[in-house]
Amino acid sequence: MTIRNRLTWLFVGLVGVILFGAIAVVYILQAHYTHTEFHQRLRDRAEVTGYVFLEQDELRAEAFREFQRRYLRTLTGEVLQIYDAQRRPRFIEEDERIRLSDRILARIVAEKEVYFDIGARQAVGIFYADNQGEYIIVAAAENKAGLARLEHLATILAAIFVGSLIVIYVAGRIFAGRALAPIAAVNDQVDRITAQDLHLRVDEGLSHERDEIARLARTFNRMLQRLEESFEGQRTFVSNASHELRTPLTATIGEIQVLLARDRDAPAYREALSSVLGELQSLKSLINNLLELNQANAGAATGDEIRLDELLWEAREAIAPDQRRRVQITMDSLPPNPDQMEIAGNRQLLGRAFTNLLDNALKYSNQEPVQVNFSFLNNHVTIRVKDHGIGISDKALPNIFQPFFRADNARGVVGHGVGLPLARRIIELHGGQLHIHSQLHKGTVAEVIF
Repeated sequence: MTIRNRLTWLFVGLVGVILFGAIAVVYILQAHYTHTEFHQRLRDRAEVTGYVFLEQDELRAEAFREFQRRYLRTLTGEVLQIYDAQRRPRFIEEDERIRLSDRILARIVAEKEVYFDIGARQAVGIFYADNQGEYIIVAAAENKAGLARLEHLATILAAIFVGSLIVIYVAGRIFAGRALAPIAAVNDQVDRITAQDLHLRVDEGLSHERDEIARLARTFNRMLQRLEESFEGQRTFVSNASHELRTPLTATIGEIQVLLARDRDAPAYREALSSVLGELQSLKSLINNLLELNQANAGAATGDEIRLDELLWEAREAIAPDQRRRVQITMDSLPPNPDQMEIAGNRQLLGRAFTNLLDNALKYSNQEPVQVNFSFLNNHVTIRVKDHGIGISDKALPNIFQPFFRADNARGVVGHGVGLPLARRIIELHGGQLHIHSQLHKGTVAEVIF
């Protein structure tokens, strides 16, 4: 069942229940009023009967019948009875249509006024005290006119109820259709967007109001923005990876083809093979970086206890000896408890991240020293790696964490553009953050916070 149909039936059901309750209340109140009004008429008849027989002593049965015919309006199936203190019929002959038990008569005497039913008739009994003695007057009749009015009212209310449900259903369909029209429009627009049209966006003004529909459209647009960026990053990754893999392979194939073109002496072969070896080692390094990036993306963090200060010194020791002396580490504001410098994770991966940051600083600093500051501030370990090298332009800075991205001023330096994205992914995997601040021709600062 569609949302439109569900909303329509829910609307019809809700309003139908309320309408049925209102109609039921009207009918019950009317039935109560009819019942009460007929009881009052019966009581009036009983009082008139008492007045005629007990206050006007000269009247007897024949005179009462004449008085009744002339001055009283007879009720349907009316029966009137008067009983004396000994509960014997007086003045009017006992009507065979009603038989009153002693229990009812005793109750009338005790309560002075009692309403009850005798078959289809409603009846009232009143206790009447007169100078002639104490009497019980009973008036009973059928309320056929009242029941007919109630039946007519029930028919009218039933017709109103059914007609109202039909009107409510039609109105509910129209209302639900208009309310869901913007959602249908959003659905149609999203359905037309494919992998080749991720630049398209959903119209956020479909509902002409700042409501849930506009919020849904904005949510779709943000999702499409993320998908577009993801697809663009994927295309860039594939393109750059293909280029980086093709370059050493092309160079290697070229060297081998040159060697096979003609016979050469041993030194020439040795020189060519050294060149091939260098290209293959570069290819191996690239493949290792890709494998480590995949391992980091897979979230391969273990439960090793890692002292960050010790790992930083180990990363410095992993650097080539001729470059190691350029890395200057200073330790500031250490915590009173050494355990505050420990985290759980994969020691090998995190060490690789630190090594990549130091390697980048060394490669792009034009043989200048690299300053590394380790500190503990505000319950966080902060590691700052600062170089005085070529820096990064404002245009290139937002793209530096894309795999294989190389800034224009960095293309002359050996590298593949994988180290920095790999370092950030590993650091984030261990609950840290990596921020890069840079100024062109002035240097770069890599800040790691745990």
